[in-house]
Amino acid sequence: MEEANVKQLIFSSSATVYKESTINQYAEDFALGSINPYGRSKLMIEEILRDVSTADKINQSAAPWKIVLLRYFNPIGAHESGMIGEDPNGIPNNLLPYVSQVAIGKLAQLSVWGDDYPTRDGTGVRDYIHVVDLVKGHIKAIAALDSEQFKNGACKAYNLGTGTGYSVLEIIHTFEKVTGRPVNYKIAPRRAGDLAECFANPALALAELHWQTEKNLDDMLADAWRWQSNNPQGYQ
Repeated sequence: MEEANVKQLIFSSSATVYKESTINQYAEDFALGSINPYGRSKLMIEEILRDVSTADKINQSAAPWKIVLLRYFNPIGAHESGMIGEDPNGIPNNLLPYVSQVAIGKLAQLSVWGDDYPTRDGTGVRDYIHVVDLVKGHIKAIAALDSEQFKNGACKAYNLGTGTGYSVLEIIHTFEKVTGRPVNYKIAPRRAGDLAECFANPALALAELHWQTEKNLDDMLADAWRWQSNNPQGYQ
């Protein structure tokens, strides 16, 4: 990229880069230090990009790097047309495709990993963001690269989330309400490394990127179900 004089970059990072905190609403200045391989890989790339930006400033580059690190929370949903959605192979790692595949009958039962967390119903709480809002966050980030705050080069991180957390059981019950479909689930033991509660503080993205989410949880679940019901076996 540097040889081609392309020195603007938006990196798809993750909320998993944060170290576990006693404060559940995570801001960009919270301590970093993931405990899982996925989060560590994202954090390593963030560190490389910060080093690239710092080196450019030390060398007083005439065209310094402009880098935005977007820390996604939990993207869910689908395009409202029902034509583009999430189709993972095997047992989904992410909650919503797992829920929708059980509801459509592709999978028999959903495993809820732990119901003894110190949360309002004992299940893990996460911040879920509609994938279309996530796309709009990228568009705002692209515009920010040409703004005054990046004029002299910078590497800045932003949370992309709603600022609200929902538990696994709340997702299941809201899905059932929105779609009218039952979701067969069982309680399973906790998974190692899972946090009890984690949701975004998106204030910096609002202040500097002029971005905030527009879709609510019902929108996310309805759009995901529209795609799943249109594609009961996925992209086959």
